[in-house]
Amino acid sequence: MRILTSGAVSILAAALLAGLAGCSDTVQEGKGEHPVVKGLTLERVVVVSAPEQFAVTGTVRAKNSAQLSARISGTVSAIHVKAGDRVRRGALLLTLEAIESTAAAAGAAHAVDEALARKKLADVTFERFARLYEEQAVTRQELDTRRAERDMADRGLARAREAARAAGAVAGYARVTSPVSGIVTSKSVDLGATVFPGMPLITIEEEGRYRLEVAVPESLLGKVKMGRVVPVSLDDGTVTLSGTVVEIVPRVDPFSRTFIVKLDIPSTGLRSGRFGRAMFPVGERRGILVPKPALFERGELTSVWVVDGNNLVRMRLVKPGASYGNRVEILAGLGEGEMIVVGGVEKVVDGARIE
Repeated sequence: MRILTSGAVSILAAALLAGLAGCSDTVQEGKGEHPVVKGLTLERVVVVSAPEQFAVTGTVRAKNSAQLSARISGTVSAIHVKAGDRVRRGALLLTLEAIESTAAAAGAAHAVDEALARKKLADVTFERFARLYEEQAVTRQELDTRRAERDMADRGLARAREAARAAGAVAGYARVTSPVSGIVTSKSVDLGATVFPGMPLITIEEEGRYRLEVAVPESLLGKVKMGRVVPVSLDDGTVTLSGTVVEIVPRVDPFSRTFIVKLDIPSTGLRSGRFGRAMFPVGERRGILVPKPALFERGELTSVWVVDGNNLVRMRLVKPGASYGNRVEILAGLGEGEMIVVGGVEKVVDGARIE
């Protein structure tokens, strides 16, 4: 049975010797000088097939992020949010005072009023001349002239309205709104600042959808597959979860000799910028895996309790390696066939006898 990398390690049942349970959880004095310990669980060390993994590091980023920039020149007259605020799509974030744009919009609106007045006059004039023409009081040429004036007034009104819409849209750029629902992650301007087109204002990240972007060595190009689920740890390794490969950027950076892989990860409690590590399988190897409860640390040293042939417990320094679910690989310090304490470790003293 293979060792799975998605959180739980599955090992051949026959490879593990679960152990010996006593009736008492106390340490008793034996007939000799060795205290007697009962109530321990033992396991025999076996060599099993373990996945060989390659760790790559990266950064958590929002799947969708919007950096809002100024589209017109102006002065920041109001800021309605701060970094860390949650906003809804369409929420007002920032207001600019743009005198030229506002004046242009007002002028365009006035031009529409004038064009509308000319159109009304042209319509009335044409209708009057049409009646006079029916009465043969005016010539055909005079009627055609009034018709042309009416058509020009129609076109003039359409142009004025289009110009007003454009000027209104530009003036609307003074109100900066959120294109997505999410979190304000940065604010690049302060109240009273002068901005110009293209200048960054505010960055919004959409909540609920995050990815871990990692730089993978060129040697693994072609070995990382779309849809593969791999173990992921965040920050100092206290947060472990699974990531799914959703995008592979095949371009190799000429300086770092790496390519980018993006993994979808569960979004609970995440924020952009967090450090992450992904473990990509690159094969299998034979190794020793022991339960995490069998290990105990004193300072920077890691040890296990080993039971010798006389049923005496001795402390043994070991060198731990990678974690696979609830088990840890032991790189040095243990040999196949040895018996170790995996339950009740806190009750053991060096030299104790096991019944």
